[in-house]
Amino acid sequence: MTSDTVAALNAEVATTHPDRATLTRAYRLMRTADEMARLYEENKAITAKYVHATARGHEAIQLAAAFHLTAQDYAAPYYRDDAMLLGMGLQPYELMLQLMAKRDDPFSGGRTYYCHPSLRRAGFPVIPHQSSATGMQAIPATGTAHGIKYLESQGLLTDELDASQFPISLCSIGDGAMTEGEVSEALQMAVLHQLPIIYLVQDNDWGISATSREMRAMDAYEFAAGFKGLHRLQFDGADFLASYAGMAEAFDYARQRQGPVLVHARCPLLGHHTSGVRREWYRGDDLAAHTLNDPLPRFHQQLLELGFAEEELQQLADEARATVAADYQRALAAPAPDPATFQDHEFAPPVVTEEAGERNPAGADKALMVDAALHAVDDILREFPEALFYGQDVGGELGGVFREAALLAKKYGDARVFNTPIQEAYIVGSTAGMSAVGAKPIVEVQFADYIWPALNQLVEELSKSCYLSNGKFPVQSLIRVPIGAYGGGGPYHSGSIESTLLTIRGIKVVYPSNAADMKGLMRAAFLDPNPVVMLEHKGLYWSKVPGTEDAKTTEPATGYVIPLGKAAIAQEAAADKLRNGETCVVVTYGMGVYWAKTASRQFPGQVEILDLRTLNPLDFEAVQAAVLRHGKVLVLTEEPLLNSFAESLAGRIQRHCFQRLDAPVFTLGAANLPAIALNVDLERQMLPNPDKVAATLTELLEY
Repeated sequence: MTSDTVAALNAEVATTHPDRATLTRAYRLMRTADEMARLYEENKAITAKYVHATARGHEAIQLAAAFHLTAQDYAAPYYRDDAMLLGMGLQPYELMLQLMAKRDDPFSGGRTYYCHPSLRRAGFPVIPHQSSATGMQAIPATGTAHGIKYLESQGLLTDELDASQFPISLCSIGDGAMTEGEVSEALQMAVLHQLPIIYLVQDNDWGISATSREMRAMDAYEFAAGFKGLHRLQFDGADFLASYAGMAEAFDYARQRQGPVLVHARCPLLGHHTSGVRREWYRGDDLAAHTLNDPLPRFHQQLLELGFAEEELQQLADEARATVAADYQRALAAPAPDPATFQDHEFAPPVVTEEAGERNPAGADKALMVDAALHAVDDILREFPEALFYGQDVGGELGGVFREAALLAKKYGDARVFNTPIQEAYIVGSTAGMSAVGAKPIVEVQFADYIWPALNQLVEELSKSCYLSNGKFPVQSLIRVPIGAYGGGGPYHSGSIESTLLTIRGIKVVYPSNAADMKGLMRAAFLDPNPVVMLEHKGLYWSKVPGTEDAKTTEPATGYVIPLGKAAIAQEAAADKLRNGETCVVVTYGMGVYWAKTASRQFPGQVEILDLRTLNPLDFEAVQAAVLRHGKVLVLTEEPLLNSFAESLAGRIQRHCFQRLDAPVFTLGAANLPAIALNVDLERQMLPNPDKVAATLTELLEY
């Protein structure tokens, strides 16, 4: 190459590419990532004890992206992004601590896989909890951008930032994961709301052992063309200079216009898919072709052409090798986690621990449950500017199909109360990103029967975040879900889902049965720093179902709270009947409270009703105390009984209260059928009702 060509290339780099110090750092870190991959392979008997993947082939685009991130930004790396983490400033030693599941792993304390970061550290981008579910990161990362834009619209960003400092969200994702349906939900919302996010798609033509030809009809760049308003860029992800310039454009666009960008970067895959799925098992001749595009020798040659000396580059390579070797030995010697800490951080500590405020203020009118819910959300939005409420049909004129959000959008504006597309996964999963930036979302899934598309996000992103981030990222998320059957709602608007939810660890499940509890539990659920699903029985909203008149109660004052995990006695047994051993307790919740109340009229003074109110955390102390008082217990649920929460609770009572029981633990629930029939007579036949409860109580009391 002539001196004139070198001078021209230097001039171009000076205007569109990094300075010499940044180029030097990029080469050293690219060498570092290469040395780490090499060392892991040489020591695979140790390093492959836990599964890992490395960035080999992807280093150029990852470093280019990392160098444009600032401490204001948020990032969602995926499991091959160790070079990106190095570029952000993490040390090989820190990554190796996670590789070996060591105690001082800065992300999870040894709880999750290599390159699954979660980081809150001064001077670094914020990295919320990252799961292994490919493609799932798109929704929380978009929720992060959504939260940034919301806080900015309300003047709530912590610092006064000019456009060059405006925080953005970076979502790193593989091209194979772009075929996930939830990615489309994320892109839809990003363009609909013009959110400040960059989707960095690293395309290496492989999805585990499946090739791009088998997996997709088009690449991510072509796919993204269908999302109008999504700015698209495409460049060679194995070329650091091209990647740096391309990412500069992407970041500038996102910061200046605060709109979404999709970057499609092609990269070679030079390592294994993971240490557990080795390249020699499936790559064949393809690996040799990919090696021709290795970003490391390409960058090496570019630096020589830019005037770097071979000796200088060799020194950087030697430094990288020495650092990696030394850090590996340190990590080997680092302590393992204390097994006694295995339970820590299931939940963040609750804010509300005691009942507070006025439950029965003087002169207050009685309120329907639906109105108590509306007023509770109204109070929250008025008091907490960081709070927002969204879901299907909750905004605009309607205010929810049950009018449970009536007029809130008009009162607080479309930025705070708004409709979403029919995207349950986004509605739920976006709250993880919202929570990470300090927004406090209340969301609604329109009917319990339609929560299933959201379970991926609820399980993989929300429920595990606090535990796997070692407590750094609890997800403050209040998810409202109308539930239950009455009056011919049919098979897709009547289901009960609590048993499924209660198998998900790391979330709380609340189920109020009257207006006062609705208002107190709603506020406590909002203030709780953890994910809370609030199940609201449609048949109790207006107290129109015969026997549910008591669901309408005096409305508590603003600020009234009930701690989650505290049951309440909805009906006491008579003292004389209790002394004579003529009583039993019905342990129930929701509509079961009113079936039991109506049925108990046939047994004056003989039936106590314990309303659980919260199903997780469960107030088992209250359950035990009630069982010990009476010796006879019926667990009543609206769900099909087989393998249900009610049966589980009955088994737990049997185990812990066996010596004080005067009869087997009785259970009653719906018929074990896959759906609620539309015809009201068929519905009535399937569900519990006061007559069925009375028959069961007769048998129990006579036992």
